[in-house]
Amino acid sequence: MIKYFAFIPNLLSIIRIGLVYPILNNIYLLNYKVSLIIFVVASITDALDGYLARKLNWQSELGKILDPVADKLLLSGAIFVLWLSDLIPFYVFFILIARDVIILLGAAFQMTLTDSKAPYPNFLGKFTTIMLIVYIVVKLLVGFLNQESNLVILEIFITSIATISLAVYAFTWIKHVRSLNE
Repeated sequence: MIKYFAFIPNLLSIIRIGLVYPILNNIYLLNYKVSLIIFVVASITDALDGYLARKLNWQSELGKILDPVADKLLLSGAIFVLWLSDLIPFYVFFILIARDVIILLGAAFQMTLTDSKAPYPNFLGKFTTIMLIVYIVVKLLVGFLNQESNLVILEIFITSIATISLAVYAFTWIKHVRSLNE
């Protein structure tokens, strides 16, 4: 009976994908209040779909692809438009986007090379996602309140965590490929 509801996490991921354009458009139009509200709703769908998939065992192969795609579209898109709007510095934009591109390429390479399924996210990757959500919410809140902000410490923290997360993913990929060659 419970498996009949396994489509719900996928539906939440699809809803999150559908919210990407309104969020990005409102950030670009400097409508921070609307983008903040929609971004928080999208972030809740992320937490909820993960909870339902793991805790109720409503996981699916489609969901293992949809969820990270929805996350990448939402977070990378927000980072890109925040950078276009001069709300984040270039080094933050570059490090966060480069991390996501490398992770996507690494996962595709691993899946192609090893004929395996989508790799599971690690704790540090999930923590990085949470910190990115917090960072984006703070940036949107600062924009909404029309406040000048100096978030250099937060930006150094988020880029450091993202870089360490990428290194952990790379180490895992190398270890996985080496184990196949043995």
